[in-house]
Amino acid sequence: MLEIFKSRESGHLEKLTLKTLEKGAWINIIDPTPYELKEISSLTNVEPDFLRSALDDEERSHIDIEDDSLMILINVPVVYEEENFDTYDTLPLAIILTKLYIITVCLEETPVIANFNERTARLFHTYKKTQFLFEILYRTATFYLRYIRQINRLSDEIEEQLRKSMRNTDILRLMELQKGLTYFSAALRSNDAVLEKILRLRTGKTISGILEIYEEDEDLLEDVIIENKQAREMVDMYSQILSRMADTFSSIISNNQNMIMKFLAAMTVLIAVPTVIAGFFGMNVPVPLSEDDYGFAAVILFAFCCSGIAAYFFWKKHMF
Repeated sequence: MLEIFKSRESGHLEKLTLKTLEKGAWINIIDPTPYELKEISSLTNVEPDFLRSALDDEERSHIDIEDDSLMILINVPVVYEEENFDTYDTLPLAIILTKLYIITVCLEETPVIANFNERTARLFHTYKKTQFLFEILYRTATFYLRYIRQINRLSDEIEEQLRKSMRNTDILRLMELQKGLTYFSAALRSNDAVLEKILRLRTGKTISGILEIYEEDEDLLEDVIIENKQAREMVDMYSQILSRMADTFSSIISNNQNMIMKFLAAMTVLIAVPTVIAGFFGMNVPVPLSEDDYGFAAVILFAFCCSGIAAYFFWKKHMF
């Protein structure tokens, strides 16, 4: 999918086409076809490798500079709604700045990019490329914080469920949340390295006339770094909480299993006592009470008494 937008002074976000492409336009590319990549590369003079870099879902955050273009690749958070529970992951997003345009490339439509639309058009300007870049980075950090808080709420719900019953579904949900936080942690660390590199470039000068960082942009960049740092700290904290929670419930499950085994062992002994006594008196040889009219009742009573003594012993040992 290929979309082109241009902010107007009135605050309106106008949609353009390849034929009406203007300076200061934003070209948004989602899961592009080879033809679309070729067209954009030809129109903007951007290296095809820049455009394809975000199409590798394993690509890590980094910055590349070529003759007339600057590519900043970051990882943005995404959430996939599945039948049983939501899963959290990250996707690479390439932001390419040229002297005339700003280009974003991603494999899927993400909430970060979807947040820049007609309803929010007054909050950003596509022709202010540096400011728009920092707005994208800021939205990325805020979405990380939003999803981290969602994970925290979900983990609290799972904890309440696990306190009542140990269901495999809840344990699998907990594992998925841990996996999501792991992805977030790796992505935030690599994004942080990119932000630090941009921070070192804030001299008020230009990078080949492409990236112009002014005083108001510096404040926004510092806000991005603060939000990203906060997200990293929250990820680390909640990762430790989930890890300890998983260890705790693993210990509880193991302890419950041991209790069940102890109970079954005790019940086996209680059943074995009357079985042994009955087998002894059921032998095909002369045995005590064999001629007594009340011998059967006496044997049964004796067997129950022995089982009762064994049961009391196990109860004292907290095996029930």
